[in-house]
Amino acid sequence: MGSSYFYLEFLLAWVTLLKQAGFRNPALFTLEYSLVPEAVYPTQLHQTIAGYDYVLSIIGDPLKVCVAGDSAGGTLILSLLLYLANLPNLMKRPGHATLISPWVTLVSPENRNTPSDFLDAQSLHLYARQYAGSRVSLDDPLVSPGTCDDLEWWRRAMPSQGMSIFYGSEEVFASEIKRLVRRLQQVGTKVYAREEQNSIHCWPVATMFLSDTKAERQKGLVEITKIIFSRIGGQESKEKELNGYTSVGTGNKW
Repeated sequence: MGSSYFYLEFLLAWVTLLKQAGFRNPALFTLEYSLVPEAVYPTQLHQTIAGYDYVLSIIGDPLKVCVAGDSAGGTLILSLLLYLANLPNLMKRPGHATLISPWVTLVSPENRNTPSDFLDAQSLHLYARQYAGSRVSLDDPLVSPGTCDDLEWWRRAMPSQGMSIFYGSEEVFASEIKRLVRRLQQVGTKVYAREEQNSIHCWPVATMFLSDTKAERQKGLVEITKIIFSRIGGQESKEKELNGYTSVGTGNKW
């Protein structure tokens, strides 16, 4: 949406819910990455890598880190994971990844308009080509992660405690997200996929701003938090001193 400040209410609510779930000292790091057309790939991926390295320099243990992103931010998280998978030291992989309506394949005939969703596939494909620029192919998995059909690469890329993906049944990206889920399930790692029926793109974020009651507003965020705690929260209770939990977040903006 152009800036992490757009997500401020969402992020503040998330910190509160993380504390209520059992994390004693949760921290969120949000990345302000460059937008197109002022900057193109690989600028945004390099910024995401730098942000992740910064968090690791503070936290130390990558198993305490959950990387997260929605929409285009989800693209960058998937690209980050594929990038980390090619490093000699796989110990840099985060503990978990949470994706909300990730833009899996930047240009695809499966990205289709629906009567309900607010996204437009034709406009998205234009933005995707701007992001890729003139020097790289949209078939490069680090640019468009959904083009990666190498199961071994995905196996190396998966966080140690798996991935959770939240999306709406009526969104433009639904078909490509489902295809990614099936591919990750083939890898044999922990994948939690939550399809909200009759819902649009980034429904956990949208409901935060559009719903009337607190329960409805926080519905998606509560579920996201529970999954994260079930995957990486247990190791905190085993330690005498808690060094903190960090979520590295990238938002929906290009």
